[in-house]
Amino acid sequence: MGAAGFGARLLLLLLLRAAPCPGQLAGDTVFQPSFIHMSGPRVNSFFLGNSSGVNFSIILSPRDAETGKLQLANCSGSKRAGDWNLDVTPGVNTSKVTVSLSRTLELCLPNATECCPSPLCMVETLQVLACRGSVMLAQLLIQAEIFANSSFAGNVSENATVIPNQAFKPLGSCPCNLTAGACDVRCCCDLECTPDLQQLFSGSCFPGVFGGDVNPPYDQLCSSQSMEYTPEWFPFLCVQSSLDNTPFLGYFYHGSISTPKVPSFKIPLQTSPGKPFTGYREGDPIITEEDEYFTVPQQSMAGQCVGNAPVAYLHNFDVKCPTSLESYKEGLPHDVKINSGTADFIQQNVVCRAITDRGKFITGSENLAAEVLCQNVTFAEHYKFIWKDKNIEQVNVTVFLGSLCDGEILTQRFTVEFLSLNSTNGEELFENPGYQVGKPVKAANLNASDPLGSLNIWQPAGRGLCASASGRPVLFGVDSYSGCILEVDINEDCSFLRGNVTEKLNALIQATHIGKRGNSSYSDPNDWVEIIRLDPFSSNVSTGGLKGICPDVPANLNIRIIFAKVGAVQGIPQQEILAVQISYSTVLWQFQCGLGCRNTLSFLPITASVQFIEVPAQPPPPVTRYQKIYAEFDCNQNEVCWPQLLYPLTRFYTGEPYSQSLAKGLFLAFLVLLATIMSNPWFFKLWNR
Repeated sequence: MGAAGFGARLLLLLLLRAAPCPGQLAGDTVFQPSFIHMSGPRVNSFFLGNSSGVNFSIILSPRDAETGKLQLANCSGSKRAGDWNLDVTPGVNTSKVTVSLSRTLELCLPNATECCPSPLCMVETLQVLACRGSVMLAQLLIQAEIFANSSFAGNVSENATVIPNQAFKPLGSCPCNLTAGACDVRCCCDLECTPDLQQLFSGSCFPGVFGGDVNPPYDQLCSSQSMEYTPEWFPFLCVQSSLDNTPFLGYFYHGSISTPKVPSFKIPLQTSPGKPFTGYREGDPIITEEDEYFTVPQQSMAGQCVGNAPVAYLHNFDVKCPTSLESYKEGLPHDVKINSGTADFIQQNVVCRAITDRGKFITGSENLAAEVLCQNVTFAEHYKFIWKDKNIEQVNVTVFLGSLCDGEILTQRFTVEFLSLNSTNGEELFENPGYQVGKPVKAANLNASDPLGSLNIWQPAGRGLCASASGRPVLFGVDSYSGCILEVDINEDCSFLRGNVTEKLNALIQATHIGKRGNSSYSDPNDWVEIIRLDPFSSNVSTGGLKGICPDVPANLNIRIIFAKVGAVQGIPQQEILAVQISYSTVLWQFQCGLGCRNTLSFLPITASVQFIEVPAQPPPPVTRYQKIYAEFDCNQNEVCWPQLLYPLTRFYTGEPYSQSLAKGLFLAFLVLLATIMSNPWFFKLWNR
């Protein structure tokens, strides 16, 4: 088999070099690769070019049996030849071609048919043609040499290879023997190397364990006297043993095998009559009919989008996830029923709409060809959960669909909003009166006819300019810091610049009052606190006609919100806003000259920060009677600290090395003991005697 098989392969390669190259019949179409040596039941290739109107076919044994030359191929074949199948997955300019074997190859058992009599089960030549009509565009040649599977169902022979015990004999006596049936260069322990071959590299053999010295003499052996700097006591403590008992051999650890527990987004529902499902609490994951988590794509702590993130009860969010047509994945189907909280299941109310303005979602695109693949995908999903107490009453879903083409970047948007069943006129009346962390701070214009107000910070986009920046609401309990960049001309008037910056900062606060609680009513003035405004300092400093410099520009907006815990409802702390203050910080703007100072525009960053300050609702705990009586032992109030008398003897003392402090302590203890002994009367009596 060896010499004959090698000659056949060499002849086939020579014939291939004489055959016409793929793609010569049509300059723009070709198979890549055009020749494949196949050793498994499946192989893939790619057809490069436009596959519109192209017919693919497979031909078995295109070589002439007498001459061994390739037969003239024609375009009259089909996608099946013998035991071979041809599958084509069309694309824009690239089509995937898959050739697969439709039967299994196993060695023959006694009294068995349709099997392989020898290990080399199949040696065939295949040809895949791409034709448009009767004109051949490209051809793919496949040489299949497939061996039979070694696994079979039957009686296994008891003559199995016995693996030696690692405690007494090394498993691999020649680790450098890496090639079966051939001599490995520089591997002197390879038994397949003839004496003539070993003479070529006898002086350059691999040393150590890799070269076959699996039991090297170790340093503790008495025969290892060649080691440098041998101590004088070595002959008394050396080991007299055979190399068969060596520390290089040893047992592998035989521990107990435990089945790994793969975490899944499933929790057991208490649906038995004895333990009914008692409803949701804030932060609990929403459960579906299949006892799985109801998931919507969300952002992780690293800022990446996670597609299988569970939705938490009473937690709103609004996320944007960039994707492309290649990485697009469909989310959870909308026909999934949701557990209402009482072991009943409700169906989602889904409304599908078409996107009218794709520019709000398509953030970038590559150079698109004339013929491009497009697909109808989900651009946005908005979920509204109507809730009451601990149950979900209704789920409304609005899905926006649009066309996404190959090469475009889509920014998907997913929002989840929980609305109370007691909501009236779009105003959500929470049964929990206090603010919850992560909820928007409620603002109002009580002096206007329309009391609805807003308290926002910037959310920059694109280049970060203030002209293109949008706003996002201030969330309770979340300290925030954002900003944008304002373009300023070198000839900008300082008074105009201060007024322009102040106007943009004030645009973030369209309110005169802030709600004390999350359910503050617009009709009750006692539910609101007035915003304390500290106007920016008006500067009259003259720049002396200098251009490109303006002092006292109010570029920083500071929002401080003071809140306190005023009680609890069902064990949940209730937090209430007590006061809100807005102030400004000024900076000195100076024109930054770029390379060559050719640009007359400079940039001024303006920022807005939000800080939540908690006021203690309860006084500090009073001083106990124990603390009053033993105040003299308090090391924080007295210069002398008796409890830490032995502190220099502990490991926590770092004034000097521990050995020195320990020696000094022992010496001091010795002096104290000596003084105690010498102070006794019997010591003087003994001394006088």
